[in-house]
Amino acid sequence: MARFALVQPAGRRGLVLVACLLAFLVRPALALPSFAEQTGQPCAACHVGAFGPQLKPYGREFKLYGYVATDGKSHFPPLAAMVQTSFTHTSVNQPAPASRWFARNDNAAFDQASLYYAGRITANAGAFIELNYDGIGKSLALNNADIRYASDASVGESDIVYGIGLNNSPTVQDLWNSTPAWGFPYNRSSLAPTPAASALIDGALAQQVAGASAYLLWDDLIYVEAALYGGLSADTRVALGQPVAGKVEGAVPYWRFAVQHQFDNHYVQLGTYGLTAAVTQPGALRADRFTDLALDANWQWLADTKKVTADVLSAHATYIHEAATLAASSRTDRLDTVRADVSYSFGATWTPSVQYFRSAGTFDPAYWTTASGRPNSEGFIAELAYVPFGKPDSRFTWLNLRLAVQFVAYTRFDGATAHAGDNNALYLSAWTAIHF
Repeated sequence: MARFALVQPAGRRGLVLVACLLAFLVRPALALPSFAEQTGQPCAACHVGAFGPQLKPYGREFKLYGYVATDGKSHFPPLAAMVQTSFTHTSVNQPAPASRWFARNDNAAFDQASLYYAGRITANAGAFIELNYDGIGKSLALNNADIRYASDASVGESDIVYGIGLNNSPTVQDLWNSTPAWGFPYNRSSLAPTPAASALIDGALAQQVAGASAYLLWDDLIYVEAALYGGLSADTRVALGQPVAGKVEGAVPYWRFAVQHQFDNHYVQLGTYGLTAAVTQPGALRADRFTDLALDANWQWLADTKKVTADVLSAHATYIHEAATLAASSRTDRLDTVRADVSYSFGATWTPSVQYFRSAGTFDPAYWTTASGRPNSEGFIAELAYVPFGKPDSRFTWLNLRLAVQFVAYTRFDGATAHAGDNNALYLSAWTAIHF
């Protein structure tokens, strides 16, 4: 695909030097035990299924206020670590291994290991910063970074929460699990085929930019945010462990607007988000212009709002429309992406989920790197996750574990229905998270 081909989420790295300094000097997504230790609450208080990144109301509020909620005790520094291992089987042997250290099929893998600074810095400021070792690509990089300051105030009879932040991936700061950075599937195989086409906002800018944002929540109803990003230089990306492919030109404005409401045991949210960016492809003389506009929705039902291990039914959906105006041809290609998922968490222990996904766009063999000249893909993902810990009666407060079996099925892949099922994948994964 002749586009800004960077990295998809699962690795997300690079804030600016400020993030690097915080990541290392403050020492002497995800239900991190450092968050649980800091708040005195089990992982199930914040997260559906007692393991992130899917958030419940308390988890969204914890993030909104800048990761600073505490039980009043000293837990500094809030350090945590995570290790992920997996096994991947695809329906047929792939034409070539996804990585030179692996086979064409049936791969057991050490996916990644991560070190986090995740929690409070001051009374009003906190951070989520991840240093990641990629076991598939054998590389070390600064991953997701979200540093924020937040406070609240009263204006007349209205209550507002406001904040400012620094982050390195548009949507990583978002409160909802419908946007790309934290959307389902929360992990997937790096050794199985995935469609070639994706929108710029759908992970391609992750750890390739750095920016500042300001946000406000009015009367627990209306959320607005504006952010401005700039592309990191090639030298900075290399220093942070990032691949260098393409260059973001000038400023990248990002916007977010959402309306939310909690009534009885139900929570609903409707919103929009988007960005516009100019990107020069490798070897090109002029930049292509990308404009991404998205809509999203969330619904959540809690069987008992006062019981952290109560059953939870959740649904998320997003629609992303991208218009790419190509400098070389003055042609505008479009890509439309739809994802919708639903999950049911039984007692914060067993969580089955299913997702429908679809992408479709204009026919342009010169732009899409697919044999069909089209970006169209469609299919389903089914997953069952099991989390034995992270509840009030768990024996371990410093440890959490997530075991999952996931199946990805394609009915169309890169514009073709014939042999689409060859890309189907069975993925078994184990996540372990610990607090120091």
